[in-house]
Amino acid sequence: MKTIKILSTLWLLSVASTVFALEIENVKLQESISSATPGTSLVLNGAGIRTKFIFDIYVGALYLESKSSDAEKIITSKGEKQIFLHFLYKEVTKKKLTAGWTDGFEDNNSSAEMAKLRDRLNKFNDMFITVKKGNTMRFHFLPDGTLKVVINKKSRGEISGVDFQQALLKVWLGQEPATEDLKSAMLGKAEE
Repeated sequence: MKTIKILSTLWLLSVASTVFALEIENVKLQESISSATPGTSLVLNGAGIRTKFIFDIYVGALYLESKSSDAEKIITSKGEKQIFLHFLYKEVTKKKLTAGWTDGFEDNNSSAEMAKLRDRLNKFNDMFITVKKGNTMRFHFLPDGTLKVVINKKSRGEISGVDFQQALLKVWLGQEPATEDLKSAMLGKAEE
């Protein structure tokens, strides 16, 4: 009986020690998270801080089916992905968030691509609210082309289209990312 208790304790300690893979600015990031496919999970590919000027805006983490440092492959792969944001700044208004998404889309897509994305980008921007320090966002990229938006654990809506998923991923991983440091960190090339 004593052996079972010792083994149980050791097992619990090993599980507890692997729950969080990384901590950035007191934000603990899980090593893996549940995927939309029952019984499977996504692994933490990389994470870092989105800064603007001298301010830390949010911790951003990228979860994938399997780790990769190839931005183009991640953007174009049909596998499930998730981006998690934990806000560090005292407040980011809806207006600033939506301006940021719009700039990120325009910086990484051609005029012709933007013409196809514009209506869905407007719908996407309508999903946002002003966020405060400690608030979270999750973007679930499903293999069927659906993007699910969750803010503070509440579903805000869905957008359809692999092209839209790819355009959103480019905000962090494209040729003109939000910041090069965050892109590198999400690709697992740098750690904060």
